[in-house]
Amino acid sequence: MTPRLSSRASPTGPRALTRPGIWEDKRTADRWDKGSHTAVVVPTHLKALILMFTGLVETQGEIIRRIDQPPGCRLRIAAGITAEGVKMGDSICINGCCLTVIEINGEQLDFEAGEETLSRTNLGDLREGSKVNMERSLAVGDRLGGHYVTGHVDSLGILIDRREDPPWAHLRFQLPVEFASQVASKGSIAIDGVSLTVVDAEEDSFTVALIPHTLEVTTLGEKNLGDTVNLETDVLAKYVQRSLGMKATEDPGSDH
Repeated sequence: MTPRLSSRASPTGPRALTRPGIWEDKRTADRWDKGSHTAVVVPTHLKALILMFTGLVETQGEIIRRIDQPPGCRLRIAAGITAEGVKMGDSICINGCCLTVIEINGEQLDFEAGEETLSRTNLGDLREGSKVNMERSLAVGDRLGGHYVTGHVDSLGILIDRREDPPWAHLRFQLPVEFASQVASKGSIAIDGVSLTVVDAEEDSFTVALIPHTLEVTTLGEKNLGDTVNLETDVLAKYVQRSLGMKATEDPGSDH
């Protein structure tokens, strides 16, 4: 379903026509195109779907301060270009984990991570000087260059093999068996927030091939054996697995 173009009232002032007979106040529009005087308004029930990421890392941020606030912590990150245009309350994907901006000081952004986040992701291992992959959430109308990433980490993975093939690298990650059915060869997976294509998938592990650009601009280039990564399987795979599971439960005696 595509976002609804709408508007009301008169072509003067802050309002403008977006579709014949429909007007919208540009002050409340989700996106306003000054050139075409077009407002894009997204229905409320679709806004949650638009809070997505692509897995295309914008920059490597650096943890410049970690403040323990039991049971969670506060992270201050030098965010570089990711801080451009960011507002309080915006969502940023940090190593594949969606966090909310709670303070802005130039290119420095503050976030809070709770106990659940710290225990289930590798954000709990971050220290001052650690690098993280960062990406702002998709805006209405943005092109999707990777795949849909929600920023909800499924599990931790462990780097169990790394084979250098200069200038490429082939990495194998171990993951919990219960998520293996959501990973398929040629399918998509997010590793520390990086959208990648699975090369091969086995019962409890999978491999990816990293091009020189990915090795250079993301934290994956510095990963060593035994390091943990945040994994998010393809959201479509989750729905397929759920659907098949429900079908099997409803019709356990069927041969089809």
